[in-house]
Amino acid sequence: MSQTNSIDDIFEALQDLRARRPLVHNITNYVAMTLSANVLLALGASPAMVHAAEEVEDFAAISDALAVNIGTLSPDWVKSMKLAIARANKLGKPWVLDPVGCGATPYRTGVAVELAGMRPSVIRGNASEIMSLAGQTGKAGKGVDSLSAAEDAVGAATTLARQTGAVVAVTGAVDYVTDGQSQIAVHAGHALMPLSTALGCALSAVTAAFAAVRPPQAAAAAALAVFGAAGSAAAQNLRGPGHLPAEICDALYTMDRDMLVRFARLTG
Repeated sequence: MSQTNSIDDIFEALQDLRARRPLVHNITNYVAMTLSANVLLALGASPAMVHAAEEVEDFAAISDALAVNIGTLSPDWVKSMKLAIARANKLGKPWVLDPVGCGATPYRTGVAVELAGMRPSVIRGNASEIMSLAGQTGKAGKGVDSLSAAEDAVGAATTLARQTGAVVAVTGAVDYVTDGQSQIAVHAGHALMPLSTALGCALSAVTAAFAAVRPPQAAAAAALAVFGAAGSAAAQNLRGPGHLPAEICDALYTMDRDMLVRFARLTG
């Protein structure tokens, strides 16, 4: 996989996304709602935050993709997640699972495992979450933060992809995407990004947007490269993480091929 061809493919996916403006249905956590919506708008997609059981099936039917994030769990929201997922699956709509904090508590882990068994297109998480979801031991996460490096979870990601049929994206200093057979490493992003809350959640929403215009593995790789390049570009003139989310939105809005070439690299 050459860098030029990979970047060209990713930029073409971004152009297709901007032309189509997919409607992304998000069932996400309170912390991430505003940022995820802003990121999707800057990217060129159309966001909706819809979680009431009474309407999630109808909304899944009119959406192009679904993002399910378990960050602020409740039994009512879990019910809504299952209803929306079932409708998306029935209609052949792609959906992304973000198993936030999987491994932190038995309830959270049980919900994540159950949802992972409902045929997600992509599972996107940090190393600790992916290792826990795959049933492998490793350094437990600290709440929703990972104490393991992404490269430590590549084996777990491969196992999880084979168990669920999903493409698995594990994020860290280097990101990895696998369908259980092949693997792509995405070198992008910046050290400030883990210091700003809900960026990972927003990345899962971005992954769902790309899944509306590309197959799951290509969608995950494109999302990681574009979002990581935006984070790296945004951090260039910052002294800390405080203004990073807004700068990432600006970078996504102005993203072009040159920015991707400068700040993202793929190997596989």
